[in-house]
Amino acid sequence: MTGYAVAQLDEIDEVSDGRVPWRPVRHHFGIASFGINAFSARAAGDRVINEHVEDDDLQEELYLVQRGRATFELDGERIDAPAGTLVHVRPEVRRTAFAEEPGTTIVAIGGTPGKAYEVTGWEAWRPLHHFYEAGEYAEAADRGRELLAAHPEYSAVLYNTACCESLAGRTEDAIEHLRLAIERYERFRSYAAGDSDFDPIRNEPGFAQLVG
Repeated sequence: MTGYAVAQLDEIDEVSDGRVPWRPVRHHFGIASFGINAFSARAAGDRVINEHVEDDDLQEELYLVQRGRATFELDGERIDAPAGTLVHVRPEVRRTAFAEEPGTTIVAIGGTPGKAYEVTGWEAWRPLHHFYEAGEYAEAADRGRELLAAHPEYSAVLYNTACCESLAGRTEDAIEHLRLAIERYERFRSYAAGDSDFDPIRNEPGFAQLVG
Protein backbone atom coordinates (compact mmCIF):
# COMPACT_ATOMS: atom_id res chain seq x y z
CA MET A 1 0.00 0.00 0.00
CA THR A 2 1.40 3.41 -1.00
CA GLY A 3 0.93 6.73 0.75
CA TYR A 4 -0.24 8.56 -2.37
CA ALA A 5 -2.69 8.32 -5.25
CA VAL A 6 -2.76 9.91 -8.71
CA ALA A 7 -5.66 10.52 -11.09
CA GLN A 8 -6.62 12.70 -14.01
CA LEU A 9 -9.95 14.47 -13.48
CA ASP A 10 -11.44 12.68 -16.46
CA GLU A 11 -10.62 9.35 -14.80
CA ILE A 12 -13.02 10.12 -11.94
CA ASP A 13 -16.52 9.08 -12.95
CA GLU A 14 -18.90 11.98 -13.43
CA VAL A 15 -22.16 11.87 -11.48
CA SER A 16 -25.25 14.06 -11.47
CA ASP A 17 -28.25 14.67 -9.22
CA GLY A 18 -30.23 16.31 -12.01
CA ARG A 19 -28.64 19.71 -11.52
CA VAL A 20 -24.99 20.19 -12.51
CA PRO A 21 -22.70 17.20 -13.16
CA TRP A 22 -19.62 16.87 -11.00
CA ARG A 23 -16.73 14.57 -10.18
CA PRO A 24 -16.54 13.52 -6.50
CA VAL A 25 -12.84 14.11 -5.95
CA ARG A 26 -12.94 13.85 -2.14
CA HIS A 27 -14.86 10.59 -2.27
CA HIS A 28 -12.59 9.18 -5.01
CA PHE A 29 -9.44 9.64 -2.94
CA GLY A 30 -11.02 9.06 0.47
CA ILE A 31 -9.92 12.51 1.67
CA ALA A 32 -11.07 13.15 5.24
CA SER A 33 -9.58 16.55 6.08
CA PHE A 34 -11.27 18.86 3.55
CA GLY A 35 -13.97 18.89 0.90
CA ILE A 36 -13.05 19.02 -2.78
CA ASN A 37 -15.04 18.33 -5.95
CA ALA A 38 -14.85 19.26 -9.63
CA PHE A 39 -17.75 20.61 -11.70
CA SER A 40 -17.87 20.66 -15.48
CA ALA A 41 -20.13 22.16 -18.16
CA ARG A 42 -20.84 20.50 -21.48
CA ALA A 43 -21.79 23.68 -23.33
CA ALA A 44 -21.24 27.42 -23.11
CA GLY A 45 -23.99 28.98 -21.03
CA ASP A 46 -24.42 25.94 -18.77
CA ARG A 47 -24.46 26.54 -15.04
CA VAL A 48 -21.33 25.07 -13.47
CA ILE A 49 -21.85 25.96 -9.79
CA ASN A 50 -25.35 25.85 -8.35
CA GLU A 51 -26.57 29.09 -6.80
CA HIS A 52 -26.21 28.87 -3.02
CA VAL A 53 -24.87 30.32 0.19
CA GLU A 54 -23.07 28.38 2.90
CA ASP A 55 -25.10 29.74 5.82
CA ASP A 56 -25.80 26.23 7.08
CA ASP A 57 -22.33 24.99 7.96
CA LEU A 58 -20.52 28.33 7.37
CA GLN A 59 -18.05 26.89 4.88
CA GLU A 60 -15.73 29.17 3.00
CA GLU A 61 -14.90 27.99 -0.49
CA LEU A 62 -12.06 28.40 -2.94
CA TYR A 63 -12.84 27.87 -6.62
CA LEU A 64 -10.17 27.22 -9.25
CA VAL A 65 -11.12 27.48 -12.91
CA GLN A 66 -9.10 24.51 -14.07
CA ARG A 67 -10.22 24.52 -17.71
CA GLY A 68 -12.13 26.87 -20.03
CA ARG A 69 -13.63 30.17 -18.88
CA ALA A 70 -16.39 30.97 -16.39
CA THR A 71 -18.45 33.91 -15.22
CA PHE A 72 -19.06 33.98 -11.47
CA GLU A 73 -21.98 35.87 -9.95
CA LEU A 74 -21.15 36.84 -6.36
CA ASP A 75 -23.94 38.68 -4.56
CA GLY A 76 -25.03 39.88 -8.01
CA GLU A 77 -21.57 41.05 -9.13
CA ARG A 78 -20.27 39.35 -12.28
CA ILE A 79 -16.63 38.23 -12.32
CA ASP A 80 -14.85 37.06 -15.47
CA ALA A 81 -12.75 33.99 -14.65
CA PRO A 82 -10.52 32.47 -17.36
CA ALA A 83 -8.55 29.27 -16.72
CA GLY A 84 -6.15 29.66 -13.81
CA THR A 85 -8.41 32.08 -11.89
CA LEU A 86 -8.87 31.54 -8.14
CA VAL A 87 -12.08 32.81 -6.52
CA HIS A 88 -12.37 32.81 -2.71
CA VAL A 89 -15.93 33.15 -1.35
CA ARG A 90 -17.05 33.71 2.25
CA PRO A 91 -20.00 31.67 3.59
CA GLU A 92 -22.60 34.45 3.48
CA VAL A 93 -21.99 35.38 -0.18
CA ARG A 94 -24.55 34.06 -2.66
CA ARG A 95 -22.65 32.49 -5.51
CA THR A 96 -23.11 30.74 -8.83
CA ALA A 97 -21.06 30.33 -12.00
CA PHE A 98 -21.74 29.78 -15.70
CA ALA A 99 -19.51 28.38 -18.43
CA GLU A 100 -18.35 30.69 -21.17
CA GLU A 101 -16.74 27.82 -23.10
CA PRO A 102 -17.65 24.14 -23.58
CA GLY A 103 -15.88 21.87 -21.09
CA THR A 104 -15.30 24.60 -18.53
CA THR A 105 -14.25 22.89 -15.30
CA ILE A 106 -14.15 24.38 -11.80
CA VAL A 107 -12.50 22.71 -8.81
CA ALA A 108 -14.14 23.66 -5.49
CA ILE A 109 -12.43 23.28 -2.12
CA GLY A 110 -14.28 24.00 1.12
CA GLY A 111 -13.99 23.98 4.88
CA THR A 112 -15.34 25.71 7.98
CA PRO A 113 -12.90 28.09 9.71
CA GLY A 114 -11.82 26.86 13.14
CA LYS A 115 -13.58 23.51 12.76
CA ALA A 116 -12.27 20.10 11.78
CA TYR A 117 -13.75 18.82 8.54
CA GLU A 118 -16.47 16.19 9.01
CA VAL A 119 -17.02 13.63 6.27
CA THR A 120 -20.75 13.12 5.75
CA GLY A 121 -20.66 11.43 2.35
CA TRP A 122 -23.27 13.68 0.74
CA GLU A 123 -21.56 13.12 -2.61
CA ALA A 124 -22.29 9.41 -2.44
CA TRP A 125 -26.00 10.04 -1.84
CA ARG A 126 -26.65 12.66 -4.52
CA PRO A 127 -26.82 10.21 -7.47
CA LEU A 128 -29.69 8.48 -5.65
CA HIS A 129 -31.62 11.66 -4.97
CA HIS A 130 -33.72 11.36 -8.12
CA PHE A 131 -35.41 8.27 -6.64
CA TYR A 132 -36.46 10.39 -3.67
CA GLU A 133 -37.70 13.21 -5.91
CA ALA A 134 -39.72 10.70 -7.96
CA GLY A 135 -41.36 9.33 -4.81
CA GLU A 136 -39.60 5.97 -5.19
CA TYR A 137 -38.76 5.87 -1.50
CA ALA A 138 -38.33 2.11 -1.15
CA GLU A 139 -35.91 2.03 -4.09
CA ALA A 140 -33.95 4.97 -2.66
CA ALA A 141 -33.79 3.24 0.73
CA ASP A 142 -32.59 -0.02 -0.82
CA ARG A 143 -29.88 1.78 -2.78
CA GLY A 144 -28.92 3.67 0.37
CA ARG A 145 -28.48 0.43 2.29
CA GLU A 146 -26.20 -0.85 -0.46
CA LEU A 147 -24.08 2.27 -0.11
CA LEU A 148 -23.96 1.87 3.65
CA ALA A 149 -22.65 -1.67 3.30
CA ALA A 150 -19.53 -0.16 1.74
CA HIS A 151 -19.47 3.12 3.69
CA PRO A 152 -21.20 2.75 7.08
CA GLU A 153 -19.41 5.90 8.26
CA TYR A 154 -21.30 8.21 5.87
CA SER A 155 -23.74 10.08 8.09
CA ALA A 156 -25.54 11.82 5.21
CA VAL A 157 -26.28 8.45 3.60
CA LEU A 158 -27.57 7.18 6.95
CA TYR A 159 -29.78 10.23 7.36
CA ASN A 160 -31.21 10.21 3.85
CA THR A 161 -31.76 6.47 3.93
CA ALA A 162 -33.67 6.97 7.18
CA CYS A 163 -35.80 9.66 5.51
CA CYS A 164 -36.72 7.31 2.68
CA GLU A 165 -37.37 4.42 5.05
CA SER A 166 -39.72 6.62 7.04
CA LEU A 167 -41.62 7.55 3.89
CA ALA A 168 -41.65 3.91 2.76
CA GLY A 169 -43.20 2.73 6.03
CA ARG A 170 -40.05 1.03 7.34
CA THR A 171 -40.31 2.50 10.82
CA GLU A 172 -37.77 0.42 12.73
CA ASP A 173 -35.12 0.74 10.03
CA ALA A 174 -35.69 4.50 9.80
CA ILE A 175 -35.25 5.01 13.54
CA GLU A 176 -32.10 2.87 13.66
CA HIS A 177 -30.45 4.61 10.71
CA LEU A 178 -31.39 8.01 12.11
CA ARG A 179 -29.83 7.03 15.45
CA LEU A 180 -26.59 6.10 13.72
CA ALA A 181 -26.64 9.31 11.65
CA ILE A 182 -26.98 11.43 14.78
CA GLU A 183 -24.18 9.52 16.51
CA ARG A 184 -21.87 10.43 13.66
CA TYR A 185 -23.12 13.99 13.03
CA GLU A 186 -24.97 15.64 15.90
CA ARG A 187 -26.50 18.34 13.72
CA PHE A 188 -28.84 15.75 12.20
CA ARG A 189 -30.76 15.70 15.50
CA SER A 190 -32.09 19.22 14.94
CA TYR A 191 -32.55 18.58 11.21
CA ALA A 192 -34.76 15.57 11.93
CA ALA A 193 -36.88 17.50 14.41
CA GLY A 194 -38.15 19.76 11.63
CA ASP A 195 -37.92 17.40 8.63
CA SER A 196 -41.33 16.49 7.20
CA ASP A 197 -39.86 13.24 5.84
CA PHE A 198 -40.15 11.93 9.39
CA ASP A 199 -43.81 12.88 9.84
CA PRO A 200 -44.88 9.23 9.34
CA ILE A 201 -42.84 8.20 12.41
CA ARG A 202 -42.95 11.42 14.42
CA ASN A 203 -45.20 9.90 17.09
CA GLU A 204 -43.07 6.81 17.52
CA PRO A 205 -41.38 6.71 20.96
CA GLY A 206 -38.02 5.81 19.40
CA PHE A 207 -38.08 8.88 17.15
CA ALA A 208 -39.18 11.20 19.95
CA GLN A 209 -36.35 9.91 22.12
CA LEU A 210 -33.81 10.68 19.42
CA VAL A 211 -34.90 14.24 18.67
CA GLY A 212 -35.85 15.21 22.22
